[in-house]
Amino acid sequence: TEGIQPSVIKDIGRVIRGLADAGDMAIILVEQYYDFAEELADAYVVMERGEVIRAGRGDQMVTDGVRKLVSV
Repeated sequence: TEGIQPSVIKDIGRVIRGLADAGDMAIILVEQYYDFAEELADAYVVMERGEVIRAGRGDQMVTDGVRKLVSV
């Protein structure tokens, strides 16, 4: 989503959510914008230097402190 107009990001999010809700496919989203990822995630995995350092349900990202793990 880097450099994309905010209204287009919202459109992309709606399309991804629609595809996920249809249940016909798995979607892997690799995203640097935390809020966008948190809004869409059913599950998450945080990696550091090729190692999984945290994983869980998307609705637990705030509770699990994921934002602190991915901030630069």
